[in-house]
Amino acid sequence: MKYVEKQAKTVEDAITEALVEMGATSDQVTVEVIEKGPSGLMSIFSNKLAKVRVYKKINVEQVAYDFLEEVFQKMNIEVNIQVTLDDHNNMTVDLSGPSMGVLIGKRGQTLDSLQYLVSLVVNKEADSYMRVKLDTENYRDRRKETLETLAKNLAHKVKITKKKFILEPMNPYERRIIHSTLQNNKNVETHSEGDEPYRKVVITPSSKNTNKPKESTGPKTNHKRVIKKP
Repeated sequence: MKYVEKQAKTVEDAITEALVEMGATSDQVTVEVIEKGPSGLMSIFSNKLAKVRVYKKINVEQVAYDFLEEVFQKMNIEVNIQVTLDDHNNMTVDLSGPSMGVLIGKRGQTLDSLQYLVSLVVNKEADSYMRVKLDTENYRDRRKETLETLAKNLAHKVKITKKKFILEPMNPYERRIIHSTLQNNKNVETHSEGDEPYRKVVITPSSKNTNKPKESTGPKTNHKRVIKKP
């Protein structure tokens, strides 16, 4: 948190000087008194000064809003921005407007990039780490459902063919969805291969599934004992 230290004859004078320098009002700051300084008649004969440290309160929601508003103005895109923050440092940014397809991008890449940038900007100002989720038109949930369905369908294919399947490159969030969806599937296993941003999920037949079909020994023949009469 940014702060300014000031010294003056009184605590009130020190705070006033700090507010002027910061361009802030009293409701926008918190004050820490380091030295109260002399009081009463002693203040007349003492050279000791009061000392304060004034912190400017950071409105992280406004930081996120202002950053995105500037970005969209430069992109010449009309976007409605709604920022909410819960008690667990989770920030949700919901975007709406006529050009959301542009902001989503291919497989959500543009949306992911914006989310990353907002996270950097917000956490530079925040006192503790903020988790940022950027979404539009409920894209995140729709994408999650699509990936879960894809994972289940591919797992069935791997089970039938007994051959591994390599998915297209995905970001860490989407890879976690695939892994999580199939973590309790006894027929397949998943792992990731490659380096970012080309890291991929690989679905393979489970090494724990040892139920193999019994090998055929050929058609059974019935042996009859033939007794010849003398």
